[in-house]
Amino acid sequence: MNRRIATRRSGAKARTSRRRPPARGPSARKTHRRSSEIIDAAAQVFADLGYHGATTQKIADVLRIRQASLYYYFPSKEAALELVCAQGVAGYFETAEAIAGGPGTAAERLAALVRAHISPVVDRGNFVRVFLTQRQFLPKVSRRCVGRWSRGIEQMFEGVVRQGIKTRDFRADIDPRLATLAILGMSNAVMAWYAKENTSIERIGQNFIRLALNGLKAGPVPRRKGSERI
Repeated sequence: MNRRIATRRSGAKARTSRRRPPARGPSARKTHRRSSEIIDAAAQVFADLGYHGATTQKIADVLRIRQASLYYYFPSKEAALELVCAQGVAGYFETAEAIAGGPGTAAERLAALVRAHISPVVDRGNFVRVFLTQRQFLPKVSRRCVGRWSRGIEQMFEGVVRQGIKTRDFRADIDPRLATLAILGMSNAVMAWYAKENTSIERIGQNFIRLALNGLKAGPVPRRKGSERI
């Protein structure tokens, strides 16, 4: 009787152990620990090869893992691009919002906006490059979503320029929209040539701020013709 019970118990135990899912191997645990590395690798591949040249296999090759392991993070190349673009703009909006609504004159806030806009080129260059050059290949819905963040940043820059015009710190004859596009265009272009120039991001920021503020700075109001006394 006891031997029968023991046999049944041992059999049940064996059946239970067979029903358990297989233990996750070291490669799977390693993959989960490397989530940031996986997204960094995707950014690198998209930055180096562009959307059309990139594949999930090439991302896996950079990481030396199986292609199937990437599906835990993104199911397709399009999803990987969306994730990289989202990270490329992450932090920009919140930082710009804090600066635009913070203390200081319009000139001080605009200078801070320019510094904050170009500084990620140093430590997040691949993400910035992909956001600027590859987001056009996102699916329509994703492209619109990412585009809203970009337009929001534009609006904050433009809002500070308009405030400067209103307070007469900036010239009244400047179109605030065009001025904003010029400043952002100049700042976004840094990504294309920064690595080729032997200069610091701080020096670039100082020169860009000087260019922007000197162009916007309000000077003495000219007298109207015929207003001078004879």
